[in-house]
Amino acid sequence: MTRATRLAPIVIATLALSTLSAQAACFVDYKAKRDDPLQLHYGVIQLSDSECADPQAAVAARIAQDGWTLLTVMGQLDRDEAQERQDDAGAYFLRY
Repeated sequence: MTRATRLAPIVIATLALSTLSAQAACFVDYKAKRDDPLQLHYGVIQLSDSECADPQAAVAARIAQDGWTLLTVMGQLDRDEAQERQDDAGAYFLRY
């Protein structure tokens, strides 16, 4: 087995990890509403690196597709904090 053949899996794994980290730069939790009849939900959303700069706009745009209005972005979370909130978010954990 050549040196290049042995290094190929390491290079591929490194590229895959860097791609994942670029795609999932942060998580945020938020509250949203729908009117007539009034509905509320709490959710956790995964944002790309570019969206993390303005999470309010990113979350509002995504949830608006289903008729939700953003009430507030509560804060940014790391991966572990996001997982801890999975039960609280229920169906709205990483839905959008």
